[in-house]
Order: sequence, then C-alpha cells, then structure tokens
Amino acid sequence: MKTKSEEEVILVDAEDRKTGIMNKMEAHEKGLLHRAFSVFIFNSDGRWLLQQRASHKYHSPSLWSNTCCSHPRDGETVLEAATRRLKEEMGMYCQLEHQFHFTYRCQLPSGLIEHELDHVLLGYSDTPPTINTQEVHDFRYVTTQDLEKELIAHPERFTVWFKLCFHQVQNRMRELERQR
Repeated sequence: MKTKSEEEVILVDAEDRKTGIMNKMEAHEKGLLHRAFSVFIFNSDGRWLLQQRASHKYHSPSLWSNTCCSHPRDGETVLEAATRRLKEEMGMYCQLEHQFHFTYRCQLPSGLIEHELDHVLLGYSDTPPTINTQEVHDFRYVTTQDLEKELIAHPERFTVWFKLCFHQVQNRMRELERQR
C-alpha cells in the first residue's frame, strides 16, 4: 500500500478522459484537474450522514463534509473506489448510485489547490458507521432543514466541495422522492 505522500490521482480533461497520472500532493500543489468522488449516505429518516474530517488531514482538517470522499486509483472505477473508501473511512457498505458530476477549482487556506471533476454518488443505510480515526474525527446525522440553517450560519465549518454541491444533492434527492 502506498503512503499518503506516494498516492496518485488520475488527471483528466473537462470530459473526464484520462490524461495522465500524478502524485496526489503534486496535483494539488499545481492545481491540475483530476478525478474525485463524493459519497452521500442518507438514513431511512432522510437524514444526511456527515463526517468531520480528522484534524491531521493535509487539507480541510476538522471540517464537516459528506459521508466520504477521495480519488479513484488508476484502473479502478469511480464506483469501486467509492465503495472501497466508504468501507475504509466509515466502516460501512451500502449500494451506491452515481447521480451527477461537477467540476470546481479553489485555493485552500493550506496553499493547495483543489481542482476536481467530482463524481457524486448516493446511498441509503441505517447501519451506524464504525469510523476510522485516521480519516474521520466524528460523524453525525442531520436533517436537511438543520443542515441548511447551519450552512448559512456557519459556512466555515464545512468543506468547500460540500458547500458547492449541497443544493445539487438536495435537488437530486427531491427528484428521487418524486419518482417513488
């Protein structure tokens, strides 16, 4: 297994076509577009399962975010990577479905640049997480209404990518509810 400093990301173009492989830190230092994913898990009450990132993470430490997120490895599909990381970070398994993707670029306070084509996957589970404390400090379930209020009152408590895609996920959840 590669150490954090040896991990690689898949560089992509705007159409999510692979253009190369690069060391994860180097890609974040240079701000190069790479493939990522964000997993959102909901329980049967419709509550969002959030994680608080570990305090020693190389960026966005201690911030609240979606259930898990990361980067696929070379040769690994987004779904395979998301399933793997959900197990590694939260100690859980559930069926995930790809919903949409979005691209964002932002300068982080650490000086690193997040430039990701982020695939968003949704899943449902009432199984409580068993967190990996190397990755996650804490978790909580929250209603959409309470989450909306907190995002307005304290946006600094959340990761950039979570704030960017929150409304898209919320809208997708409404669409899925209408289809049921």
